[in-house]
Amino acid sequence: MGCHFRLPGEVLLTPLLNSFPGREHQIRSLATLVHPDAAPCRNIVLHGTEATGKSSITRQLLANLAENISAEAQGGGFKHAVINVAQCITIRHLFESIVGSVAEALKLDGEPGETSSSISAAALRRQRRCETMAQLCVVLGTMLKESARDPNWRFVLVLDAVDRQRDAPPTLLPALARLSEIMPNLTTVFIVTAPPAGFLRTAASVHLHFPPYTKPEYVRILSLTPPSAIPGATQPETTDLWTRFCAAVHDAFVRSASRTLPSFRHSCQALWPRFTAPVVSGTYSPKEFSKLLVAARVHFKDESLLNPTIVSVRPESSPSSTKAATTHIAASDLTALLPIAARLILLAAYLASHNATRHDLTLFSTFHHGRKRRRGGGHVGGRGTPRTKHRKIARKLLGAHAFVLERMMAIFEAVRSEWSPDGSNVGSTGLDGDIGMAIATLASLRLLIRVGAGDMMDRSGKWRMNVDWESIRGIGRSIGVEIEDWLID
Repeated sequence: MGCHFRLPGEVLLTPLLNSFPGREHQIRSLATLVHPDAAPCRNIVLHGTEATGKSSITRQLLANLAENISAEAQGGGFKHAVINVAQCITIRHLFESIVGSVAEALKLDGEPGETSSSISAAALRRQRRCETMAQLCVVLGTMLKESARDPNWRFVLVLDAVDRQRDAPPTLLPALARLSEIMPNLTTVFIVTAPPAGFLRTAASVHLHFPPYTKPEYVRILSLTPPSAIPGATQPETTDLWTRFCAAVHDAFVRSASRTLPSFRHSCQALWPRFTAPVVSGTYSPKEFSKLLVAARVHFKDESLLNPTIVSVRPESSPSSTKAATTHIAASDLTALLPIAARLILLAAYLASHNATRHDLTLFSTFHHGRKRRRGGGHVGGRGTPRTKHRKIARKLLGAHAFVLERMMAIFEAVRSEWSPDGSNVGSTGLDGDIGMAIATLASLRLLIRVGAGDMMDRSGKWRMNVDWESIRGIGRSIGVEIEDWLID
């Protein structure tokens, strides 16, 4: 007896491999698992993050398989139905959508020459009113059961985004996975984002992962559809420039623009006219990529181009007024957004990074008058020879120095009762979790920078301040503190 096992042909898979770069393993595996003559299985779970090609590859592969098997003389038959579960409002809506899609795929409409099932159109309309899993099982079994069909005949039911079903009971997915046990010629494909372990509660399931795209795969996908030739360049030159441009966009906006394929495509399309403007004007040629990149560096630094709806349009002004307005807006934003505890921690961190350690005892253990003691006993003219005056730079104009977290918390504990506004109980119960949360928030906003590795709340760890003088002075004045009075040169 001859072996009936055969893998899908390259003629079937080549168009898919060319259309979806970086998904050769997934395409070949899925084709083998759903092909009637290869290794068909009962349940298949396709999982991965959004925009990784799960739904698109599945739809196109099943369509090509159905067309290829129908054209073969020895083909046993192949049908499929795809249901977008996210569009189903209730469980009953999902069941009726499954029945309707299967009936449409099998052409059970009662017309002569198209109906191959033993049930009539009137009975089918009655059975489409499906409310429970038991009714769904009976209806699907009736539609898929046909004695005249080939033993290798296969039906694939795809449930796309099945993890987004509204008000789904915990037994829904395990029950849907058991349908293939009752109907041997049925294969159920579950497309999810992050499946929990054993969510189908059956061992007869295959998991196929669709990982996120890498940089070469992103560039290769976008190079399949290059833009039209720009003025002053041929189509091959435009295609080559587009490929190098996509790689530069991925490197510049790796987090915001390259998280998914649609966002990366949107970023490239938004920056492409600005990037090629010097070529259109005749300033540079398409082969001078380095000069084009330098000319467009201001656009690569501005992420507001990727989402212009959240950026307010401001009138143009002089550079000096623009810089002053930007500084004022930044300080006011910090003052309005940060809570009292975070402001006090920033002030304590600023003092710890700009004051010497030897002055902490003078500042925070006794009453501070706001002025330094004179050297030589506090009187002037006590020496016969005048001392040479040295010009010193104010510490607030110098760069911030690294400080130990324990010192900053000691300063915070010393000044919180004096600096806290009336009605505020910041730190009244000691250094509790709210203070730790405030430090973690400031670290995530890059206002406080951890120097070196280690635990964030390690008291011996070193930190560095990342707030300028104008902003810290505005933060201090927002709670009635003149930070200049607490700085010692």
